[in-house]
Amino acid sequence: MIPASQPTQRPPDARLLAIDRYGRITHMRRTSFDGLLGPGDLVVANDATALPASLQGVHSPTGCPVEVRLASRRSLDETSDFTAVIFGAGDFHTRTEDRPAPPRLNPGDRLRLGPLSATVERLLDHARLVDLHLDGPADTIWAGLARHGRPIQYAYLPVPLELWDAWSPVAGRPVAFEAPSAGFALDWRAVEGIRSRGATFATLTHTAGISSTGDFELDRRLPFDEPYRISKSTASAVESARTRGSRIIAIGTTVVRALEHAASRDGRVHAGDGLATQRIGPESQLRVVDAILSGVHEPGTSHHQLLRAFADDATLRRAGEELDAMGYRTHEFGDSVLIERKR
Repeated sequence: MIPASQPTQRPPDARLLAIDRYGRITHMRRTSFDGLLGPGDLVVANDATALPASLQGVHSPTGCPVEVRLASRRSLDETSDFTAVIFGAGDFHTRTEDRPAPPRLNPGDRLRLGPLSATVERLLDHARLVDLHLDGPADTIWAGLARHGRPIQYAYLPVPLELWDAWSPVAGRPVAFEAPSAGFALDWRAVEGIRSRGATFATLTHTAGISSTGDFELDRRLPFDEPYRISKSTASAVESARTRGSRIIAIGTTVVRALEHAASRDGRVHAGDGLATQRIGPESQLRVVDAILSGVHEPGTSHHQLLRAFADDATLRRAGEELDAMGYRTHEFGDSVLIERKR
């Protein structure tokens, strides 16, 4: 597998590796995804838009340059208080794991972030991880993010991302920290293809978090707690599909986290806001989602860990070998996999 190095959301040669419930593997063009659907299936996507969550600035006490990457918040409506990962000098051209640490941070330290200012509220047991308060009213913060922020990106993409590169066609509210990139496989033609198969399409909103911090120990904490919102219509569509025994296909790991957390109380997906705090992996018992369409993720990442809830390690190793042999592209602008949960 090789990283996709061009920010093209829907390249015409995008491929899909599909694993059915029996562990059988099929290769196809990603545009043929709807051919795997049947009448009654429900496809659920994340409609969050990515924020310009990377902010270059200066640590006021020392004058040292820093990069702040907003990484989490407690609710979709929060505009001032975030958990952030802070790096020293540099930008995405340097591999995340090679980025220098920030200057020593202390509660009360001020950061100048272009037109914005921020205060370190609390240290979170790691030199790079803090709770951060952005100063000013919401309108000022939004304007500052729009003027100064950039999409979070990594060194495998050699050119700077434009903000719209991280926006999928079905995206709406700007609340994600990185693009919920599994949705790049969709456009409105794909949605029409879903419906033409007799399947239905719905969305929820989940603040997709960062995929890497550059530090092994900190990466082990990923994904951070992430808020989500499920509408009454989507909750109803999910429960209707479950009642009639139809499959629920999640577009991306964020949808899995939201739906499974929403059903954790009593087994039913409830409408409203929530905070996904669980870590999904091989020991998890999925209650809602039957299949996932996801990007191609390397073993050891939090995204790949979630895929282990859908297929056993032997099947995933076999799939990984085929992905390698056939040169599938990884990361957010790469190819895709579809895994149906083993019954």
